Amino acid sequence: MVGCRCVPLIFAACCIAGYSADWPQWRGPNRDGISAETGLLTTWPSGGPPLVWKAQGLGEGYSSFSVVGDRLYTQGQQGNQEFVLAFDTNTGKQLWKTPSGRAFHEQHGHGPRGTPTVDGNRLYAMAADGTLLCLDTATGQRIWGMNVVEKFGGRVPQWGISESPLVDGDRVIVTPGGRDASVVALEKTKGDLLWKSQSDPAGYSSPMAFDFGGSRHVVVFTALGALGLDMKNGELQWRYDKVANNTANIATPIVHDGLIFLSSDYGTGCALLKLSQGASQVYFNRDMRNHYSTSVLIGDYVYGFSSNILTAMKFLTGEVAWRNRSVGKGSVTYAEGNLYALSEDGVVGLIEATPQAYQEKSRFEIQRGSYPTWTPPVIANGKLYLREQDNLYCYNIKR
Repeated sequence: MVGCRCVPLIFAACCIAGYSADWPQWRGPNRDGISAETGLLTTWPSGGPPLVWKAQGLGEGYSSFSVVGDRLYTQGQQGNQEFVLAFDTNTGKQLWKTPSGRAFHEQHGHGPRGTPTVDGNRLYAMAADGTLLCLDTATGQRIWGMNVVEKFGGRVPQWGISESPLVDGDRVIVTPGGRDASVVALEKTKGDLLWKSQSDPAGYSSPMAFDFGGSRHVVVFTALGALGLDMKNGELQWRYDKVANNTANIATPIVHDGLIFLSSDYGTGCALLKLSQGASQVYFNRDMRNHYSTSVLIGDYVYGFSSNILTAMKFLTGEVAWRNRSVGKGSVTYAEGNLYALSEDGVVGLIEATPQAYQEKSRFEIQRGSYPTWTPPVIANGKLYLREQDNLYCYNIKR
């Protein structure tokens, strides 16, 4: 379903303030899986790039990393408690650990899923049970917090609350999935409610903000479909349900140049929407079915895992350039002309981001435990960070 509302077409990407080499939130500075870093290794030795350090003590979970300066932030579960944790990026030493939500257990892997968001000297993190915390980045001290699922009458989905909070201007956007409170905006310094909107149950995707028609907007992929909302008041601008499945909508929307790309697996597919009179469908196909990971848009092509096959597809037309089984089903992050792919079996690949053909430059492996390595790679300040549950690996990838 596509809803319509007449607004002029102007677009700009969401961005969190920070140093160019930092990675302050889910999928990096612009929530697009792209690092602007240069001077990185073009190939790796057979055993991988130099290991700077390995840390343990993260606990269970799939939470990725936010990196600002010499601090790395993530989440983990130990015993009957989830935690937000900070590490020194120079040494791997744990700096602080703050309790967050109750323990979450699921047969495919326990613990938190969402990535903390850093905004200045504050950090926002969501636990798998819906506990949202605002913490001081230096000390981990709690500034405010609440369980948004309980407060707004939502329900924790089967695989846990998995979104990463979006901080935009003076507000935090999260998806409790409650009646008339599918999406809510909270004032970021105190957590006061600014608006609530719609009644879709929560999906597993994270929201994206963008400029449109001279004002700010947000797109959220819920359990039922994609919602385009006015950032100021939460008013519904459009919705699109065809790309949603009845199991798990996980991938983060990609927004670029007045277009929105959505994808999900379980036999569903992908769609490109054009924002003009509401949101109109440019195409829908089954050639890019993002499961637990999100594609990256590089130039005219999106690169991502269509179920278990790495795929290059033309963004504007949906035409497939190539497919390859690559390192195995996984996640991709981009930097300086290359895709950094991590499979759920712990295989890491360096692949040239070109539509011409699949060109793998290097690969190595990290040890996989009882659960798949679903945490996507993070690149920040010349280092590559990988997670395998309790284990955190830091590699030097600078030339």
